[in-house]
Amino acid sequence: MRSTQVLVVGAGPVGLALAGELRLGGAQVEVVEQRATPMTESRASTVHALSAELLDQRGLLTALGPPDPVRTGHFAGLPLDLGDVPSPRAGVWKVPQTRLEAVLTGWVHGLGAVVRRGTALRSLRQDADGVEARLEGPSGPETVRADYVVGCDGQDSTVARVGGFDLAGTGPQRHLLRADLTGVDVPTRRFERHPRGLAVSATDPSGLTRIMVHRRNWGPANDAGPPAPDDIIDAWHDVTGDDLSGARVVWADRFDDTCLHATRYRNGRILLAGDAAHRQMPVGGQALNLGLHDAFNLGWKLAAHVTGRAPDWLLDSYDEERRPEAARTLALIRAQTLLLLGGPEVEPLRTLLAELMAYPAVRRQLALRISGLHIRYGSPTPLDPAVGRRLPPDLLGPADQERLRTLLATGRGVLLDRGKAGWLLLRPDGYTAAAGTADTDPAPELARWFPADPRPVPTLTTGQEDSHGQM
Repeated sequence: MRSTQVLVVGAGPVGLALAGELRLGGAQVEVVEQRATPMTESRASTVHALSAELLDQRGLLTALGPPDPVRTGHFAGLPLDLGDVPSPRAGVWKVPQTRLEAVLTGWVHGLGAVVRRGTALRSLRQDADGVEARLEGPSGPETVRADYVVGCDGQDSTVARVGGFDLAGTGPQRHLLRADLTGVDVPTRRFERHPRGLAVSATDPSGLTRIMVHRRNWGPANDAGPPAPDDIIDAWHDVTGDDLSGARVVWADRFDDTCLHATRYRNGRILLAGDAAHRQMPVGGQALNLGLHDAFNLGWKLAAHVTGRAPDWLLDSYDEERRPEAARTLALIRAQTLLLLGGPEVEPLRTLLAELMAYPAVRRQLALRISGLHIRYGSPTPLDPAVGRRLPPDLLGPADQERLRTLLATGRGVLLDRGKAGWLLLRPDGYTAAAGTADTDPAPELARWFPADPRPVPTLTTGQEDSHGQM
């Protein structure tokens, strides 16, 4: 029986991002993935501002492709400017999931994580000291002993099923078809509501067209498998009147409006992240982004815990911070789902929403929510308004921003010394853990957040050419 400190189940974007964060924190990591090879289709492709910031902190954003975000997103299909938010990475970054997984895979391999493909989880048994995972690999059954197991294995999570987790919410009520096509010219349709259903289509620079279609009378899917090409073509014609009979279907699936949420993210030594913890309709890329936020929140905390550098409360804060935030996001997704897939009865609500979105304050609040930039962790009334938030993009000059990015890329916390303006203690995920005035000693907060770390937390003194001393 081999052993590891953390076993991550699932090598999608969430599992890979988590594995990288764990390795940055010094934890031993093994990732298992039941697929023998990486996916060739990109189910998700939307990266919002907060996720782009988190990836940029680790030096990964530039590897994903040219920095060319678009400003226009949507809320329930109504156009929404996502470029006017306080972030150096504002907008919508279109990154195919295949590309994101490839970059993350290279990152985690470079950090020394072990990734085993073609290996499925069969069962878990935990005790006071760890978790025993029974796996089925290319050579047959095997067992791994881990201090902790994290399920990043998607909506049909085996970890959630065998790990003692309950999910609450609403099951499927409607389903949609989704497909990638070539061989035909498909007009762009941005969440078009027709009398017979909903149609969405967009073509990428390579000529591949992604379509999504919902017939108004469709309830839950009767078949869990991928739809036949004729079913997709017929549904598109029924809703839009367009003929796609010459199209080649490269990939297709069906999905629904399930909205379920784990009642806890931690059961002893077993945890959930990403779609394993929250199952939602993939509206506007929220599922991928929500999962990435989970991974960057959990990784440094679990690494500090398994390496003996953090008390148990820090690991508990993962559930305390992420589960309420996911609940808020799922409510937002549910509202959009009803406004998109509902019949004529929702038109008065859509009209009212469009009128409200004419107000800048409404647009800004929705843009912050969708971009992930509204998040404040911890107390709703902290002593300093910076605590629990990310740094405002205009707080530091360009040189200091670059120095901070270099320090955060190592997965360490950073003490930001602003001279007479006071100090800020940043967590490894970039959120502000604590703040103080110039005459306040940061030592108690350093001891609270990084109590047993033998490495001094690096200090960035702003406005100086020689950027960092040690504290």
